[in-house]
Amino acid sequence: MRKNITLKDIARELEVSVSTVSKALKNSNEISRDTREKIQAFARLYNYKPNNIAISLKNKRTKNIGVVIPDIVHHFFTTVFRGIEKYANGKGYNVIVCVSDESFDKEVINMEMLANGSIDGFIMALSAETQLRGDYAHLRQVAEQGIPLVLFDRVTEEVPCDKVVINDEEAAMQAVEHLIRSGKRRIALITNESYLHVSAMREKGYRRALKDHGIPFDDTLVLRLPYQFEEEELSRQFFETRKFDAVLSVNEIFAIRGMRLARGQGYRIPEDISFIGFTDGMLSRYSIPTLTSVAQHGEEMGACAARLLIGKVEHEYDETDPGSYRTEVIRASLIERESTLPGLPGS
Repeated sequence: MRKNITLKDIARELEVSVSTVSKALKNSNEISRDTREKIQAFARLYNYKPNNIAISLKNKRTKNIGVVIPDIVHHFFTTVFRGIEKYANGKGYNVIVCVSDESFDKEVINMEMLANGSIDGFIMALSAETQLRGDYAHLRQVAEQGIPLVLFDRVTEEVPCDKVVINDEEAAMQAVEHLIRSGKRRIALITNESYLHVSAMREKGYRRALKDHGIPFDDTLVLRLPYQFEEEELSRQFFETRKFDAVLSVNEIFAIRGMRLARGQGYRIPEDISFIGFTDGMLSRYSIPTLTSVAQHGEEMGACAARLLIGKVEHEYDETDPGSYRTEVIRASLIERESTLPGLPGS
């Protein structure tokens, strides 16, 4: 499929300014007839269509922020939203949230709906299906029109915008090193498919920690679960057929399900198998045993995303300078609980 042409593309091809193209397409008398006709003919030839999302946003300032998150089940996304709302409300902004339910189509529809409802910009975590497809045209069009956009947690380098992430790779390394210091050597990883950005970075950290401590990577100790549904049988077979003494999980749901399966097979936690999971939500604090967790500081991430977006909306940063886009890194921390053994003395 041919990529949609933008105002910038037309301006570059015809060696005129974006402003000239915009005015010519509106048939403005400020532009000479010859130039108008040339630009309009070029736009028809390449089937130019204005970006309705960007147009509706560009013409209004409403003190409303649109937030699109992949789901509301995971504790992490609810804490991020709390951080966004708290910061935004303090600056006099309202927040409207939509859920993509990990669907590309819903993500696009949500953006269109929020734009029609009059918002000043977007804060988003990409849906799993968007990352699987690698299709970021709807985001790129918004960014190319100068509409403020901040991606958090689930991000892509293919879209020029501000981003807020945690140090996923380093956090995973630290978690694995904690397990190694407690005497564990056969450490399993429970993760999602690698096209999910955070899962890929956490697996990278897992592999690096093993390598740094002279432990060979064993692909049979990696359980990859689909994002879109529960795969109980796959998990059960993994725990029945693999031998390991520790597990790092990319989220707390996978970790707590793993602890249940391990206990069902008679293993003691943490003596026989230790567990660490990302997120540090309510499940981690009240599971039996309580789960050692990588805290992602969702509220801090949300506040940071809101600060970046409102800064762009209110022109605190230079939107015309690509170098003004920034990536803020929130440092994760390990919360030790009952599912892991303490590190060995002197390690």
